[in-house]
Amino acid sequence: MELVRAASLTGYFEVAEDLRLDVVPLLRRAGIARSMLTNPEQVIPARSVVRLLEESAEEAGCITFGLRMAEHRQISDLGMVSLLLIHQPTLSEAFEVLGEFRTRINTNLTLQIERHEDSVFLREHFALNPPVASRQVNDVALGVLYKICRTMMGEDWRPQCVCFSYERPPQPQRAIYDRLFDCPLQFGADFHGTVVSSNDMARPNPRTDAALARHARDLVRAMIDPGERTMCEEVEQSIRLLMPAGRANVGAVADALGTNIRTLQRRLDVEGTSFSELLDRVRVQQVSQHFANRRLRLTDVAHLLGYSTLASFSAWYRGRFQETPTRARRRQWQPAGRERPRGQSRATQTL
Repeated sequence: MELVRAASLTGYFEVAEDLRLDVVPLLRRAGIARSMLTNPEQVIPARSVVRLLEESAEEAGCITFGLRMAEHRQISDLGMVSLLLIHQPTLSEAFEVLGEFRTRINTNLTLQIERHEDSVFLREHFALNPPVASRQVNDVALGVLYKICRTMMGEDWRPQCVCFSYERPPQPQRAIYDRLFDCPLQFGADFHGTVVSSNDMARPNPRTDAALARHARDLVRAMIDPGERTMCEEVEQSIRLLMPAGRANVGAVADALGTNIRTLQRRLDVEGTSFSELLDRVRVQQVSQHFANRRLRLTDVAHLLGYSTLASFSAWYRGRFQETPTRARRRQWQPAGRERPRGQSRATQTL
């Protein structure tokens, strides 16, 4: 089952109270009891968290619900792993720790690190299969990533920009973006994430302490088993990196993982899956996110998913979802509710 730590809902009740939401029916519909949230290390269904945040945002008429939660988050909300993070010598090594303990933080959230000349793209991807709309969860995760970087680099640090896969929000809703990120913002991007300077990845962390880092690692390992990444997880990660360049084929993925096609297929057989199934799963996870970006033409979406032509992409989509991509995208673009001023009831908002 897709699970996340109860700490993923840190800040939820504060934001709900600020927006005067009645959380009882929302929690009930999501299948979450308050008792499940008393221990931040308790694992709860990821789909329940996504449903709770999306329905809460809709009920409140507040499209920035996730960002408001992120304002309440601290690096310590990552649990014991935060002890190890803050003492890593560089941001690059901190991200390695996040990858190492990813399965004990959030099994559905991946961080892809892509280096392009003087810039490094930190792409976050929240994946459920089958996929569901997860704007609020994505915003929370991006806010947390930004705070991790600021904690490591110091308050004077700024990234090159923070990117959002959805369109620019109306001006009345922009204040929280400027307040939380305090850096250049790009809307309508092809990913959710942050762009930093290559030099930032190796910039010394002023808070690092080698002795404390070793002690923290011993402590964390004694309390938390980081778990090994499965071959399925390794292949999916490689597919996401290679797919936009049209290179997400079994040969290229095998080369990226330092193995050969036969060994790769054999290991996937042991885990009860195949390369084609994983490729299809990644495409299913990403297609709805690309549809949400109004700047992308369907031809662009096809290329991002590894198809050389729009016709081949359309054929896959019709066979997978029994409707045309044009119709599906039009349905996804239906207008959502507007954010209302603090304290204004939903009934008043609709008048």
